[in-house]
Amino acid sequence: MKIICIGRNYTDHIEELENERPDEPVVFIKPDSAVLPKQQAFYIPEFSNEIHYEVEVLVRIEKVGKHIDKKFAHKYYSEIGLGIDFTARDLQTELKGKGLPWEKAKGFDGAAVVGKWLNVSSFNDLNDLSFSLFKNGVEVQKGNTSLMLWKIDALISYVSKFFMLKKGDIIFTGTPAGVGKIEVNDYLSGVLEGQELFTVKIK
Repeated sequence: MKIICIGRNYTDHIEELENERPDEPVVFIKPDSAVLPKQQAFYIPEFSNEIHYEVEVLVRIEKVGKHIDKKFAHKYYSEIGLGIDFTARDLQTELKGKGLPWEKAKGFDGAAVVGKWLNVSSFNDLNDLSFSLFKNGVEVQKGNTSLMLWKIDALISYVSKFFMLKKGDIIFTGTPAGVGKIEVNDYLSGVLEGQELFTVKIK
């Protein structure tokens, strides 16, 4: 499986990082080795002094597809979830400043938290889902899928133009404002529509 991530999909986060608003989705890839094993703590890597959390709604692809029309995209998934795109912000800033790829800042071991999966039938409208990230019991990120520049089905259609989607692939759909640094002994938890889908201890 592969992890396909979408950047700059919420206006408030674009403004937060002082980035330009894109004309089309920003796409990058994390390797499967980036998935943090279930129930395992996240260990801050030695190569970064500024690891940021980014909570995101996830979509798990359940069949092969390429050049998927937006109106048929809903046929390619039946579960959504919540996760964290951990980012070595200092390393990313350095690499971007040099015009270099920044996979090292996004795809390192453990950089993708994948929480529990929920059937889409559990929700009335996937384009109106509230989600939050709590750090040590305090809400630090809050978003709603209605605020996405590109909604889930549009993202699936767009991504499938470039990458064949396969069963088990996961799409990280972007993060809202409120990203911030983690510290040793932090405790993170993610909530989607009132349901806690993951917890992570930082070491």
